[in-house]
Amino acid sequence: MKKEEHVKVRTKFIYLVLVALALACFALSPTAPAVDPAVKGDYPNQNTAEGRDALSNLMTGADNTAMGFDALDSNPTGSDNALENWIWKATGRLNTARYLHTATLLQNGMLLVAGGLAAGELQPVLASAELYDPPSRTWSATGNLNTARFSHTATLLQNGMVLVAGGGSEAELYDPASGTWTATGSLHTGRYSQTATLLQNGMVLVAGGNESNGTSLSAELYDPARGTWRRTGSLNTARTLHTATLLQNGKVLVAGGGSPIIPSADAELYDPASGTWTATGSLNTARSSHTATLLQDGTVLVVAGDDSNFNASASVELYDPTSGTWTVTGSLHTARRSHTATLLQDEAVLVAGGLANDNIHAVARTELGRRRR
Repeated sequence: MKKEEHVKVRTKFIYLVLVALALACFALSPTAPAVDPAVKGDYPNQNTAEGRDALSNLMTGADNTAMGFDALDSNPTGSDNALENWIWKATGRLNTARYLHTATLLQNGMLLVAGGLAAGELQPVLASAELYDPPSRTWSATGNLNTARFSHTATLLQNGMVLVAGGGSEAELYDPASGTWTATGSLHTGRYSQTATLLQNGMVLVAGGNESNGTSLSAELYDPARGTWRRTGSLNTARTLHTATLLQNGKVLVAGGGSPIIPSADAELYDPASGTWTATGSLNTARSSHTATLLQDGTVLVVAGDDSNFNASASVELYDPTSGTWTVTGSLHTARRSHTATLLQDEAVLVAGGLANDNIHAVARTELGRRRR
């Protein structure tokens, strides 16, 4: 093609794109002119073509809110597809990039992140902890753990304290009022990558993980009143890097994890009344090092992790306790494993940290997910 013809074709293409965008803007509101955008708020859902989260980002960009949860619900394409049930956007960065850490929502609405491994070739074990403030979307330092640890658990107790256990056999308690940590009773079995779940009776169920003899079937209960542990029924499947979620019916959903190494799609339920485990529906995607978050409607949101090929995933799915089945929903922007996910008081889910696919770099980018309304 001659140079002159190439220029004509390119010019015509750009013109057609501009015309299409103008028509799209006009279609959004019969009262809003397409050429001279109306003042902010005159478009549907309080959007304007002049804003950061508006139509200027319609075709590209990770923060494209014509596809995101701050924008229109009509655009059918892109990674922030508003037709998906869940979409994500960036928020404040951690002070210390970390993975294999914990995140716990406190009774005051702050989010406590503790321990983990730092980025880099040496990957030092962290004793540091920090707090996330949802209104300002910022992070600040708090008291350090007594014992640096990773692959541990952190559980909010009914008295407002936080129980950190595992990453070994030691356990300790965080006091949000003082920002300090104190030791409590040690586990019967030292373990890593286990789960810990607060039951409706105030006890904490710790299950699975890696012991000195390999992947664990065992489970035990922590009594906050006595600061002691006792054994309970064992899992049907030995697993590590799994999740455990207290359902609204009082049972505990355990999903995925290495069994013993390869990521699994299996899931099972713990009944505190009998101390026994039974099978339930399997995940759509086998995964480990993922997260599971109980939503206010009683469903469970499972996010990212390692897939069966040991690649970090961005996929997300929902568990329905009524049917015992799983459905796929909108994916994250950033694939990650060994991250955290926390339901905030405004019903958004904050995903923080994790490990990138190269197994070296920790992720500082965080994302907020919200069910499309």
